[in-house]
Parts: sequence; structure tokens; C-alpha cells
Amino acid sequence: MTDILISTILYFLIALVISAIIIYAITKLFGEEEGIGTALLAALTGAIIYALAYYFLGNGLLAAVLGGIVWTLALAFLYDMGWLKAIATAAIVWILAMLVGIFLPTVIGPL
Repeated sequence: MTDILISTILYFLIALVISAIIIYAITKLFGEEEGIGTALLAALTGAIIYALAYYFLGNGLLAAVLGGIVWTLALAFLYDMGWLKAIATAAIVWILAMLVGIFLPTVIGPL
């Protein structure tokens, strides 16, 4: 039981750091000046928003879409950016996160 808990926490922290790095890189490309701390906060906020959406709405398209909209609003707030820029940033972050999610597990192997 303890091994499962430690593995879960480790995977969560690794995913959080990777997400923060992706968010940081994309927001820098869009000219934002905030640092890695804001990116880490955005990644943590996203994890909480999606967890709540899936908890209350179940695993489905509605939870994913609603979570995505709320996370985009949070991103716009955290980075003080306009809606179009927030939507573009979120879309690129989602695409890169998906690609990393596909390739990373095969690169690092089992932990």
C-alpha cells in the first residue's frame, strides 16, 4: 500500500514539473514575463480543476470540455492575458502535453 502511494505521489510530481515546463516554454514564446513559479501554479491549478471536473461530472467529454474552459480562464487570469491569447496558449500546451504523454512513458521505462 505504501509503495502505491509513493509511486502515485512521484508520478504526480513528475507530471506537474513536466506540465510546468511546457507551460513556461509556451508562455515565453507568447512573450509573457512571468517565471517558472507562475507556470507551476498554472499546472497545479489545472490539475485541481480537472480533478474536480472529473469528480463531479465523471469521465467524459463534458468534464474535459468544462475543465478545459475553466483552466483557460485560470490561465488568462494567472498570466493577465487576453482571451484569444489564453485560448491559443492552452491549445498549444494541450497538444504538447499530449505528445509528451505519448512518448515519455516509453522513454523512461517503468519506475
